[in-house]
Amino acid sequence: MNAALTPSRRPGIRAAMFVDFDNVFTGLQALDPQAAKRFAEDPKHWADALSAGGPGEGARRFLIRNCYLNPMVYSKYRTYWTRAGFRVIDCPSLTQRGKSSTDINLVLDAMDALSGGGGIEEFFIASADADFTSLIQRFRAADRMTTVIAAGAVAFAYREMADHVVESHDFVSILNGTTAEPLHPAASLPQTQAPAAAQAKAKAHSLAIREVAEFVRTAPGPVVGAMVAHRALTADPSLKTDWGGFGKFGTWVSHIGKNVEYSAAQGGWVWDSKRFSNEDLPLPADAQPGVEERVTRVTDVPALSEAQFRQVFEAMAERLREHPPLSRTELSRQVRDDCVNAGQPVSRSAVSFVLQGLAYANFQLHDQATAEELAAAWTENVEELCRVALLEFDAAEKLAVRRWASGGMLDN
Repeated sequence: MNAALTPSRRPGIRAAMFVDFDNVFTGLQALDPQAAKRFAEDPKHWADALSAGGPGEGARRFLIRNCYLNPMVYSKYRTYWTRAGFRVIDCPSLTQRGKSSTDINLVLDAMDALSGGGGIEEFFIASADADFTSLIQRFRAADRMTTVIAAGAVAFAYREMADHVVESHDFVSILNGTTAEPLHPAASLPQTQAPAAAQAKAKAHSLAIREVAEFVRTAPGPVVGAMVAHRALTADPSLKTDWGGFGKFGTWVSHIGKNVEYSAAQGGWVWDSKRFSNEDLPLPADAQPGVEERVTRVTDVPALSEAQFRQVFEAMAERLREHPPLSRTELSRQVRDDCVNAGQPVSRSAVSFVLQGLAYANFQLHDQATAEELAAAWTENVEELCRVALLEFDAAEKLAVRRWASGGMLDN
């Protein structure tokens, strides 16, 4: 055969994407209606971001792009998806309760792709529906990479089976164009794989580096990461954009050198390696004894103390009274700073998790919201996460969870 006519395999990871439209769209509407609109009307935007890959990753070729939607409700979005190269599969309601045929159609198509001759290397499931846990298990058993794109609370088992989870707040940021990071979670890469250019850029933030090094050098022990981040941003506010090209505080601080060490354990800790080690970090049992530790380990609820949760709600209510309405990004930053200044440091990711939980509980942020109302809505979300995770508590433990999650604000 003529060599010029010999077929060759095109470069790129061979991938397949299966989108549970109803699940993702509904979840996004609860979090950010504008992001939901962009998801429905511009699928090419985020699909292209996935195809491009992130730092250290190869590009992807989506050999399969399937979208499953209920035509009786969402038919007006069909054109946007077909134009973006998706195959749209109608999944009408089949029961009186409105349950559609999405699950069975998606699973059948995914299993056909797994056993077919396309050699799919990576499977993407856009849905927070835990019903797909068994499907993810089949992918892993066949030695395929799996990524879940979530727009809602993700069951613990579902999260653990996937190789990667694109969290709902990250997905919203991509849809709204508020982050330059790729959709696929580059955070899963080892920190040593950060781009050389980003490392050089981080070195330029000398004021922040000096401030952090001096702060850690004189601290009596390991310091909570939120406090160190606050000191760095005070010295160099420009870092809040992308942390010197590293995207996250933990990656940035672990590369500044000067005997500064970092661990992401228990929300993040920083210490002087000449005087301390990770063995000097407080044990999880010291910070979250008993039932609270069970909740944080199984549901991903931030491992904050009762006092820290209380401070979050008080700071959030105060900020909403002062400057309504605030974007979730700005509100999380301000609440984080207020908690640090009040001596109850929390990470920004913890505040963002609380805000996400409030959205799941259908709590609308407004200037009249009280700290007690915020605590009640958040506690409702925590209790629902425990129920989904099949955590079982006796009456005393239920009261302990409620008191802890609400910051003690619901005792009366």
